[in-house]
Amino acid sequence: MIATDMDGTLTIDQKFTPQLLQAFDRLNQAGISVLIVTGRSAGWVSGLVNYLPIVGAIAENGGLFYQGETQELLVPISDIKLHRQRLAEMFLELRSFFPKIQESNDNAFRLTDWTFDVSGLNLEDLKRLNSLCQNNDFGFTYSNVQCHIKLANQDKAQGLLQVLEKHFPQYTLEQIATVGDSPNDESLFGQFPMSIGVANIQHYQTQLEHLPTYITTQPEGLGFCEFVDAVL
Repeated sequence: MIATDMDGTLTIDQKFTPQLLQAFDRLNQAGISVLIVTGRSAGWVSGLVNYLPIVGAIAENGGLFYQGETQELLVPISDIKLHRQRLAEMFLELRSFFPKIQESNDNAFRLTDWTFDVSGLNLEDLKRLNSLCQNNDFGFTYSNVQCHIKLANQDKAQGLLQVLEKHFPQYTLEQIATVGDSPNDESLFGQFPMSIGVANIQHYQTQLEHLPTYITTQPEGLGFCEFVDAVL
């Protein structure tokens, strides 16, 4: 099985390409399943999962799992409305220190996390945002697209491990290849022995404690297709 990030890993300039869809088709013909593990919102992923030849998708950095029309919560949130209220309060506190941060346009379609645009923030800003969230018992991560306020123990690897145990117990960790391009994919690199970074992961090398086992020569979706060529 291939468990892969989406933005910056499957896309090229934020778009799916015919080459990517052909790669998915080749993987299916070879009997290799694809599972998407993304930071994108519940609203986006619940629709996307029905349009791609994949076995399911994890949304919101390990927050939810979608398979067909089924939605499964992967994190311990008993009251979504109250949780969203707490996330909103945390965002307002962050904005008191960083007045220019803007809520992401997909935030209204989220359940387990809160997002704002990463553009305009430097590494020191991101470290400060992380510290502020931790001081309030929240987690924080970011990608090439967005920053995420989330539960402290919510990440892609924990979500994927839950989904594998419940829905795909036939796979061992050694039979899973994880693919990503950003800091919010780091948990996948640290937990799974077969991890791949597309070339643009090198932008973040100094910021990561856990690096992927392999790095492709090509960036973004071209790098994913390069990996598929190597597998097949």
